[in-house]
Amino acid sequence: MPAASSDLVRVFGRIGLLSFGGPAAQIALMHRELVEERGWLDEQTYLRALSFAMLLPGPEAMQLATYAGWKRAGLSGGLIAGGLFVLPGALVVLALAMAYGALGTLPLVQAVFLGVKAAVIAIVLEALLKVSKRALRGPGDWIVAALSFVAIFALALPFPLIILLAGLWGAARGSGTATAETPLPDIRGTGRTVALWLTLWLTPILLLWASGAAFLTQIALFFSKLAVVTFGGAYAVLAYMTQEVVQDRGWLTTHEMIDGLGLAETTPGPLILVTEFVGYTAGTGQGGMALGLAAAALTLWVTFIPCFLWIFAGAPYLDWIAGRPRLTGALSGITAAVVGVILNLSIWFAAHVVFGQVETATLGALTLIAPVAESLNPVALALSAAASVALLVFRWPLLGVLGLSALLGLLAGLLT
Repeated sequence: MPAASSDLVRVFGRIGLLSFGGPAAQIALMHRELVEERGWLDEQTYLRALSFAMLLPGPEAMQLATYAGWKRAGLSGGLIAGGLFVLPGALVVLALAMAYGALGTLPLVQAVFLGVKAAVIAIVLEALLKVSKRALRGPGDWIVAALSFVAIFALALPFPLIILLAGLWGAARGSGTATAETPLPDIRGTGRTVALWLTLWLTPILLLWASGAAFLTQIALFFSKLAVVTFGGAYAVLAYMTQEVVQDRGWLTTHEMIDGLGLAETTPGPLILVTEFVGYTAGTGQGGMALGLAAAALTLWVTFIPCFLWIFAGAPYLDWIAGRPRLTGALSGITAAVVGVILNLSIWFAAHVVFGQVETATLGALTLIAPVAESLNPVALALSAAASVALLVFRWPLLGVLGLSALLGLLAGLLT
C-alpha cells in the first residue's frame, strides 16, 4: 500500500473511531488532526472545503473527510477517508441495533455513551473557539456569523436560505484573498464521474424493483430521497423521517425511533447513521434478521453513495473557485455563516446532553429551545465540566479525555 494511502487508513481509522458528537465535534476533530497536527490541509483550504460541504445535501462532516482524502491521494484517498469515517459507526450502530432488537434498551451502554457525550461538549467548545478565531477576520464576518446564529437558533429559518444570503453578501463584498487562477476542470471528466456514481447509486434500486422485492425497493427509494433533501445535516430531516417511518409507513414505533436516535447520537460517525437503525429494525419487523441486515446494508448504500458523487464531481472546482474574487467572497461569507451554524449545533447538543427534556418556547417571532430545569442531569453536567477543564485548561490528549469520561459515565451508571 502506498505511504499516502497507509497514512490515510491510520488517520481516518482513528477519526472514524473517535468521531462522536455529531457534526460540530467531528469538524473539530478533523481540524485538530488534519490542519493543526499534520498540516494536510491549510486553514483556508479546510474552511473552503467545510463551506462547500455545508452547501451539499448529506452529512457535511463525512463529505469534508472525503474531500480531505481526495485532496491528499485522489479518488482512492477519498474512498478511504470517507469510508473509514462511516464504517466504525456503522458497525457499532448495527451491533447495537441487533442487541436492541434482542434485549431492548442497554442501560450500561447508555451510561458509557453519556460520559462520551459529556466529553464531546468540551471538544465542540474547543473547536468553536479555534474555528471562529480563524474564520472571522473582520467586523463583517462577525456580523454574518451572529445573524446566521440568530436566524437558525431563534427564527428557525431554513438552513439553505441562510447559506444563500451569506453567499450573496460575500459575493457582493468580493474578496481580496483570491489565489492564483487555476484552469477550469475538465467538464467531460465531471460528466463521467457523475455517470459512474449515479450508476452505482441507482443500479441496486433498479435490480430490486425488477426482482419484485417491494419492501427493499421502498427502503431504497425513501432513503435515496432523504439523501437528496438532507440540507443542513441530519437534524434538518429528523422530524420528516420520523413522521414517514412511524406515522405514514408504520415501519417503527415512536419509542423505537426515539431509542434509535439516542443510539445514533452516542456512537461514532454521522448522526444520519440512524437510518441504518431504521432500516434494520423495519426489516426485522417485516421478515426477520436476514431482511433486517439486507435493509440496513441497502440503507447505508443509498445514504452514502450520493455523498461520494457530490464530492468527486464538485471537489475539483474548489481550487478554480478560489481564484475568482467574487466566488471566493461568496465562500468567505458562507464560512462566516457556518460559524453561527456550528454554535447553534453546539448549544443544541449540550442542552440535550445535560437536560433529559428539552422543549421549545415561542416568544413572538422567536422560537427558542427551553430545557426543563427539573430534568437537569447533574452527572452529565459534572462530567462535561470535568472534561472541559481537562481539555481546555490542562490540555489533556483527546483520547485521555474521552476514555476518562467514558469510565466515569460507566461508574455513575453502576452506582445508580
